[in-house]
Amino acid sequence: MASHVRAAPPRWRRGEGLRALLWLSPWLTGFTIFFAYPLASTVYFSFHRYDLFTLEFVGLDNYRYLFDDERVWLSARNTLWLVVFMVPAQVVFALALAQLVTRLKAGVGLFRTIFYLPSLVPLVAGTVAFVFLMNPATGPWNQLLALFGVTGPDWFGDPAWAKPSLTLLAMWGVGNLMVIFLAALLDVPRHLYEAAALDGAGPWRQFRSVTLPMISPVLMFSAITGVIYALQYFTQAMIASRVASGATDSAGTSFLPGYPDGALLTLPQHLFQTGFRDWSMGYASVLALMLFATSMVFTLILLRQFRRAEELT
Repeated sequence: MASHVRAAPPRWRRGEGLRALLWLSPWLTGFTIFFAYPLASTVYFSFHRYDLFTLEFVGLDNYRYLFDDERVWLSARNTLWLVVFMVPAQVVFALALAQLVTRLKAGVGLFRTIFYLPSLVPLVAGTVAFVFLMNPATGPWNQLLALFGVTGPDWFGDPAWAKPSLTLLAMWGVGNLMVIFLAALLDVPRHLYEAAALDGAGPWRQFRSVTLPMISPVLMFSAITGVIYALQYFTQAMIASRVASGATDSAGTSFLPGYPDGALLTLPQHLFQTGFRDWSMGYASVLALMLFATSMVFTLILLRQFRRAEELT
């Protein structure tokens, strides 16, 4: 005798759906208010000339102007430089510090605190202090290099050294990332290292074959968040430019981000200048969409690369 599965009554199904929506309503509300609506508004305003007072439909004019704006491509190159060089430097340096702390026999808590403290310094205060420390005329950093016969450069005043100086500043504040790596390293089972040592694997081989595969999720997290952070890099570059140039906010003066010679101009700075200084909100919306799309592309590429690396291991 064939058995038949009785279908659920439509009213019961509707009740289950309403209960599911009720439980999801906090997330749906937050998603709509803080992501879907701002994204839809940005797309809408990108087709208009908008200065907060007048709204005029211009079609694709804002997108066409994107290809003629020299500063947007300059800022894009600088931002890409930070993604390619600053993010790997931060990840490698934080991982090296975490490895160092795990191998210390004494004073672990002290060194962990010392390495973590710079990440607690406010961004503006830390950047201002860093620029003054690396001042070529009065800063102690170049004076210390002079003791070893090295002539220090004009760190934040030379276009060739401005972005590497920001990278040093970023590496100085990797304490929070170091703590995350430290937790991941301490979570690696010790017997895996013992088995690898019995097979004749040295420290480097153990690091490649045991440590990296075991902490790959943390590496993926740090790489993706680091790239997103670099694409949104604003405060440190803006403050370093302003302090190094000696610009002030006195009446009748204006500061153009990117000193020296546009070397520290990032895409978020150009977006801010366009939207809140030039009041060209329509074109700023195009820049925001460009930044969003770039973040999505980099995230997808990193996810695919890490997935492929996990398959190979």
